[in-house]
Amino acid sequence: MQPDTLLAIILAISSISFLFDQILDYINLKAQRKDIPDEIASFYDKEKYLKSLNYHRDQTRFSFLTSGFGFVLSFSMLLFGGFGWIDSLLRPYFENEIFLALAFFGAIMVASDILTLPFQWYSTFVIEERYGFNKTTVKTFVTDKIKGYVLGALIGGALMSLLIYTIQEIGPDFWIWFGAIAATFVLFMNMFYTSLFLPLFNKLTPLGDGDLKNAIEEFAKKVNFPLDNIFIMDGSKRSKKANAFFSGIGKKKKIVLFDTLIENHTTDELVAVLAHEVGHFKKKHIVWSYILSIVQIFFTLFILSLMIFNENLSIALGGETQAIHLNLIAFMILYSPISGITGLLMSIFSRKNEFEADAYAKETYSGPALAQALKRLSVDSLSNLYPHPAYVFFHYSHPPLLKRLEAIGS
Repeated sequence: MQPDTLLAIILAISSISFLFDQILDYINLKAQRKDIPDEIASFYDKEKYLKSLNYHRDQTRFSFLTSGFGFVLSFSMLLFGGFGWIDSLLRPYFENEIFLALAFFGAIMVASDILTLPFQWYSTFVIEERYGFNKTTVKTFVTDKIKGYVLGALIGGALMSLLIYTIQEIGPDFWIWFGAIAATFVLFMNMFYTSLFLPLFNKLTPLGDGDLKNAIEEFAKKVNFPLDNIFIMDGSKRSKKANAFFSGIGKKKKIVLFDTLIENHTTDELVAVLAHEVGHFKKKHIVWSYILSIVQIFFTLFILSLMIFNENLSIALGGETQAIHLNLIAFMILYSPISGITGLLMSIFSRKNEFEADAYAKETYSGPALAQALKRLSVDSLSNLYPHPAYVFFHYSHPPLLKRLEAIGS
């Protein structure tokens, strides 16, 4: 295809994707119910429920603004050759293609982050603050940014360098070799994220002796779950929202509980939540998710190998000559309809897994305790209890609360 045709397709895909997401957000907002249905009246008082509606409304309206700003910015960059212009500015200073690409993506990411900084600030310090969630200080906000830049430069830069190197040195078959690198990296992150990267942002403290630790260890022993350590994470450092997860691949697992979760839930509820997480392990969801993610990676890289050497893609974005980094941007947009489909399938798979993990917690520990924990989590986080089915279908990785309670039988 000629550059003008490719640019028209890129602009069309970007526009359709943006409009589709806005329509989904709009119908999801309109699906709100101001009355309190019988199925939630027992655990959601009217004042709290109306507060959750307002929270969802404010978040959605703000997302219209932020996504609209992002769309206009990216659309303008594509239409007027902004990416090619940045390439032309940097190219005289870098003879090496890898260094040029790193400078190119670094400049775009830093500029994008600076331009969206007011929106990030407003979301954290106005909307989240207004509804009592925000615990982030200005110091934490700034240090998180700095740490994010450093990690992004080190990890992202290393992966980008390896990608371009394999493309240059191996040619069209690079996708096989870089796919193996990417698969190894994902496995590494699954194994060592909690021990190596999470402590850079949060403090992990071993759970002290007591009823909760005894209950967790007793349950782990009962279901033969290979428990290594139980940590409390200072989630309250940034937000009042709660969560829990386990990490690690192999015989030993680490359980991480947010301090906000411990503060707001009983021992039975906490063990039920952990039983749900153990269910993911027992049902092999972690392994299958990893396998499917690797299949996605190899498939994406294979499609990339068919396009990465097309000079017209670079010209379509305003470049004067073929550039791997320009072709990568064009590819990400052209591939987005396919990635949308694969992402949708992964969300369907994820929702199925959540139902199975809930069933496991019900069978091995307590359905009522899990139901109570889910209700409390939903109320405390002001979650949307009545999302539009279409929005759930395209965006939710977890089933809505009421569907989960129905499946649990509570």
